Amino acid sequence: MSLPKEPRQKMINIMYIVLTALLALNVSSEILNAFKTIDQSLANANDIIERKNSDIYKSLQKKLADPKTAEKAAIWAPKAEKAHGYADEMFNYLAALKKELKQASGLKIKDGKEEYKEDDLEATTRLFLNYKSGETRSQELYKKLVQFKADLAAIDPAIEKEVLPNLPLDLRIPETKSIAGKTDWGYAYFNMTPSVAAVTILTKFQNDIRNSEAQVVEYCHKEIGEVELIYDQFNAFAASNSQYLMSGEELVITAGVGAFSSAAKPTITIDGNTVPITADGSAVYKTTAGAPGASVKRVRISFLKPNGETAIIEKDVKYTVGTPVGLVVSTDKTRVFYKGLDNPLTITGGGGAENINVAVEGAGSTISKASAGQYIVKCTQLGNVLVNVNSGKYAQKISIPVKRVPDPIAIVGGSAGGNMPANKFRVQQGVIADLRDFVFEGIKFNVVSFIVVATGKGFEEAEVAEVNGAAFAGGAQALIRRCQPGTTVTIGEIKVTEPGGGTRKLDQTITFILQ
Repeated sequence: MSLPKEPRQKMINIMYIVLTALLALNVSSEILNAFKTIDQSLANANDIIERKNSDIYKSLQKKLADPKTAEKAAIWAPKAEKAHGYADEMFNYLAALKKELKQASGLKIKDGKEEYKEDDLEATTRLFLNYKSGETRSQELYKKLVQFKADLAAIDPAIEKEVLPNLPLDLRIPETKSIAGKTDWGYAYFNMTPSVAAVTILTKFQNDIRNSEAQVVEYCHKEIGEVELIYDQFNAFAASNSQYLMSGEELVITAGVGAFSSAAKPTITIDGNTVPITADGSAVYKTTAGAPGASVKRVRISFLKPNGETAIIEKDVKYTVGTPVGLVVSTDKTRVFYKGLDNPLTITGGGGAENINVAVEGAGSTISKASAGQYIVKCTQLGNVLVNVNSGKYAQKISIPVKRVPDPIAIVGGSAGGNMPANKFRVQQGVIADLRDFVFEGIKFNVVSFIVVATGKGFEEAEVAEVNGAAFAGGAQALIRRCQPGTTVTIGEIKVTEPGGGTRKLDQTITFILQ
């Protein structure tokens, strides 16, 4: 079939062909988000593996100092350190490649976060497949990965025999990437690959490097003895400077983890607000005592155990705000209203509850009387509510901020990530949104959707399944049944219902390394 010869029609046909090509090159946001989730999964796994390796290196130092193990440790500890050096060098090389690729894709720093053209299909090809100095960057990368495996093998004949055959670093060309007879390793990974996907591939190789290091150093350690954990007991604490204050005085809460280690990485929230950690591992929270009456601050302390699991401890700090005379206006739970909740308000004094008039304004607020001196305030917007109270004799105006209910924590099997036995993970039913650090009781979030990403043992390439609802079902259930020791599972893009209506996406990705 010949093309029309009329110039205008020719132009229309050419534009149509160009548009079709552009549509073919377009990468959907869902695919880009999936790659970002996988990349975050692998980065989380790398952190967990590094902490585990750090414990082993500390144990090796102790065994060097112990007369009972010093002789064997003197043989195997230096070999573990060699593996550590090789792994660090390769890991940093890959990190530099990732930065260079992002820069080639227009990297900018905006509000402290990296932004680059994630769907750039040409930057990866230019960086990895263009010839420079006789070889491409992909060939250079491949040679370095091969050399890394050779260096590990050369550390000791026993390591070469016992460890090398089981290393996760697989340098075969992916079968699904073989295109038109191409057999080039770099072409299979990097030809016309979106930048975010190429970054994820490099993070995957970083994960392989850390896992390979872990297997070698674990073998070295086992030749001496089992791992001795440097710490295994924690004592979370939370205390205030006073239990009785006058209105306007300062309340100071100090919270933290006893016997603190930087590896514990504590996260401390007070009434849902994250408080920065000081150098000694504690958090100091200051606020001004507000309305008179009994008050409580809910302190939640989250930290990592040596095995990578997350532990959570909650404590209540109670105090009383006094007043000399007149009206007493108390928000009962905390000096904050929460959007979408029934916020209790207590007003006493001023000659009796029957003489008190109360009005609220701002933040879409309404007020209703529950009983004598007891009120319920509902807010549909964020902002501030002005509470006007008048008893005829006394009058008060109090501005109370309206906040969003804090994000819940997504958990599976009671854990928010870390190490978990594979057989235990396979029997889990789904994801739960757990609001543990909130002053109101009985507030629930329901999980409405998430994605599951499986990588590592049992999965030649990362596999993704989307889930609607809270339960593992369909493709996600099939993925989980295939999980085994050595698999890394990440759950992200978690969406939940909000109290009072609506949904929100949690700023949380949970990663499990199955044992």
